[in-house]
Amino acid sequence: MTIRSGQYVIPAMHAVEGAGFHVRRPFPTPNLPMVDPFLLLDHMGPQEHAPGRAEGAPDHPHRGFETVSYILEGAFEHEDSVGNAGRIGPGAVQWMTAGSGVVHSEMPATEIRTDGGTLHGFQVWVNLPAAAKMIPPKYQDVLARDIPEVVTDDGRVTVRVIAGDYDGTVAAARTHTPIAYWHVRLAAGASFRGALPPEWNAMVYVIRGEVAVGEAVAREADLVLLAPDGDEVAVGTGGDDAEVLVLAGLPIREPVARYGPFVMNTREEIIEAFEDYQAGRMGAITR
Repeated sequence: MTIRSGQYVIPAMHAVEGAGFHVRRPFPTPNLPMVDPFLLLDHMGPQEHAPGRAEGAPDHPHRGFETVSYILEGAFEHEDSVGNAGRIGPGAVQWMTAGSGVVHSEMPATEIRTDGGTLHGFQVWVNLPAAAKMIPPKYQDVLARDIPEVVTDDGRVTVRVIAGDYDGTVAAARTHTPIAYWHVRLAAGASFRGALPPEWNAMVYVIRGEVAVGEAVAREADLVLLAPDGDEVAVGTGGDDAEVLVLAGLPIREPVARYGPFVMNTREEIIEAFEDYQAGRMGAITR
């Protein structure tokens, strides 16, 4: 096995999304538009919200890709125009395949909007290949208890397998694009290694702490892009514990046309998506 080098360290930028919630975003940015097949990585919080101040993303459309929400603290409520509804709390995942188009709402849980509370989590956008962009919308609600965890023999590293597989442990979520999505917790002085196909794009995002990824040193809200020079990712900690996300996937290598909530292959398909949404062909949320 050959450890992949840390090619670039990219600090996350600040952005405001939805009705006004704040995120740290390593991409897309002018310098890093995507990491094929991943279109976006947002780190929400951790942020304490006062009563009546928690904001979310009310009714809005998507087409042509998948949104993956992973919650560490707090809870969100999902509704969409094809009749799905769910609540995701700490450790849970909401995996929505927009496909041909869906209108959805992702809001902090009612009690957090009313009474206040902490929200912390991630949203990842995963592109769909041209052949799958117009498939029917699909929703996967993966509860925390259904996400497998692998603990190393020394008990110093825990890996939550959100997508793909790690060391033979397979995630509950099903993906259209081959990817790996691992949440790795490391004790002080611990090290982690995981096999990844050498042809996949791969990155490590630091949730907290300081880590070494290959020769690169990264801190909270840094993204490390891995070079295509090996078949294994390695992460190590120093004097404090740390948490990271490992994201990797098979590049789709197709043209990408994106505007707001739509990601297609051509400008004409983007225009068609807007026309379909404005004509109501993506439906509406029934309440």
